[in-house]
Amino acid sequence: MTGEDFMRLALAEAEKGRGRTHPNPTVGAVVVRGGRVISRGHHEKAGLPHAEVNALRAAGRSARGADLYVTLEPCNHSGRTPPCTEALIAAGVRRVFFGSADPNPLVDGHGARRLRRAGVEVHAGILRAQCDASNEPWFKFITTGLPWVVLKAAITLDGKLSARTGDSKWISSEPSRRLVHHWRNELDAVLVGAGTVRADNPRLTVRGIRGGRNPLRVVLGAIPAGALLTRQPGETLAEGGPLRQVLRRLARRGITTVLVEGGATVHGAFLRARLWDELRLFVAPKIFGADAMSWAGFMGRPLELRLRALERVGSDALLWVRPVRT
Repeated sequence: MTGEDFMRLALAEAEKGRGRTHPNPTVGAVVVRGGRVISRGHHEKAGLPHAEVNALRAAGRSARGADLYVTLEPCNHSGRTPPCTEALIAAGVRRVFFGSADPNPLVDGHGARRLRRAGVEVHAGILRAQCDASNEPWFKFITTGLPWVVLKAAITLDGKLSARTGDSKWISSEPSRRLVHHWRNELDAVLVGAGTVRADNPRLTVRGIRGGRNPLRVVLGAIPAGALLTRQPGETLAEGGPLRQVLRRLARRGITTVLVEGGATVHGAFLRARLWDELRLFVAPKIFGADAMSWAGFMGRPLELRLRALERVGSDALLWVRPVRT
């Protein structure tokens, strides 16, 4: 196996913590000795040991003289846990390979320098693009103080969110709806407008996933009395004010990612304000007609978008779209 193969194993290990580590990044690590993986570890939750420490503990004395592959530069500061650099030095690791440089000012470059001063051989940038992509939302959070915003909508072929009657349920197929539950499980918060709560009375929970956890539920505006989402496990929060301020308040709570599920007014507001990072759009093989509701509301002028991927989910097409940054 090559160094890139070992880093791919570390990336797969990092995914085990997806959706559980905020406000920290997702990180995976593997300890390698004699070309063989002897242990693995990932960051499980903020306040618990980081990936490097978990991998070192699993390796025990075999870590001395071994190599460690980790998806993100090891930290060199004390927070809720001690510095990972000191754990690596104490364990006697010979070489450290990391993928992404950590943009956190408390870490950026300091981890690598500390290890080198202690005589540890350090190699940066192994599978950097893949490692950067793994923590792209967290990089935005730590450098801008804003969470990564994912817009999700299910629409018809003619771009409608709901029929003339206002009914918007079950536009997408069952496999698409199951996929949304996986996204809720992976992202820190799910956000809707009060109008959607009144119209659809959603629960906004994670269902059908073993070990799943409910994200923070955020409602823009006053939550209607008796709303189902207020009686579900987990926290529900009412927010108001300009969207940027709402997002900053969520970031101060440690929310690094937000899934915006609508409705049309909310989607339109995020699109017009350019306060979004990714659009996941299900297009169902249905037509509602001209008098049905558009999913994005009034835009004023066209937005230029970039289609990154297209896949089939059940009977729907799923479009992965990014904004064109100017």
